[in-house]
Amino acid sequence: MTTAELTEMTELLVQYLQKNHFIQFDLKAVLFDMDGVLYDSMPAHDKSWQQTMDEMGLKHLPHEFYLQEGKIGQSTIDAVFQRNLHRDATDEEVKKIYARKTELFQQYNTGELIPGAIEILKYVQTKGLKPVLVTGSGQPSLLNRLEIHFPGVFTSETMVTAFDVQQGKPHPESYLRGLQKGGNLKPNQAIVIENAPLGTESAVGAGIFTIAVNTGPLPDSVLSEAGASIVFDSMGTLLETMPEIVRIIQTIRL
Repeated sequence: MTTAELTEMTELLVQYLQKNHFIQFDLKAVLFDMDGVLYDSMPAHDKSWQQTMDEMGLKHLPHEFYLQEGKIGQSTIDAVFQRNLHRDATDEEVKKIYARKTELFQQYNTGELIPGAIEILKYVQTKGLKPVLVTGSGQPSLLNRLEIHFPGVFTSETMVTAFDVQQGKPHPESYLRGLQKGGNLKPNQAIVIENAPLGTESAVGAGIFTIAVNTGPLPDSVLSEAGASIVFDSMGTLLETMPEIVRIIQTIRL
């Protein structure tokens, strides 16, 4: 990083501390979203949601399912139903639609990882920090593969999924639960790595310093407006910068 970039990074971290009334960080954990951060699965999510809604004759908006990423499935379905039919979906409709979406996702998802994801997780662990997964997903086809792709990184005690919350992202419940699973942490004891606007809102709402990585088709401004302090263009770029971010976090004090 250049001197100017280091100065800007330091200023952003200082601004976070001042805004949230902390005098320093006490970094213990890094909270990771899953889709679009660890797995390159969002194109398959988007395609399977679109096809499911098309089959139901329900209209959807451009990039809607990238914008809705992080919500629990029922909330995503209800948003489309409200726009098209001016009502929420019934329990039976939700079950049918989510089953079809899941079926299509299993067909379309390649299982590929986001480049740099493994390396960042390894770096976090070498620094003695705890990786915690915070996802709005309930897709068994991804959750069941975590131990295969990231052996020994996540356990049920360090994972927050759609089954652990009543209110999905952008409500802060997901990341507040992430702090609990990280060891009953305070917000200044963790940082978040997200890729989605609703997830970013959730993390910021929980009071945590939030880094966004734009791995999808949305403009960076959507993530900044959602509250991300920093937006990177890839996990690879974040990986290059991570040592400096951690160094500043561990030394800065107001």
